[in-house]
Amino acid sequence: ENDAGDYTCVCGDKQSTASLAVHALPVLFKEELKNEEVLEGASVSLCCELTKAAPVQWKIGSKVLKASDKYQMRQPGTTAELVIHDLEVKDA
Repeated sequence: ENDAGDYTCVCGDKQSTASLAVHALPVLFKEELKNEEVLEGASVSLCCELTKAAPVQWKIGSKVLKASDKYQMRQPGTTAELVIHDLEVKDA
């Protein structure tokens, strides 16, 4: 998208200009989340990989999760990771 704009070829006193539009590809899941079974009190890491870097939002049901001592969110490049600490039965 940053490459969009007007490009000009100049030769002496002559020039030719063209406008370039770049349409963004949709973000897709390259690797989806996998089901996990973990013991109460442990921690778990849930990861997915996107086709390109984009902001993600983590949810449990309809509740949006916020970073806290319990929930850690990282997104290095195209990988999105949620770590849940001190798991309780109600976290299932």
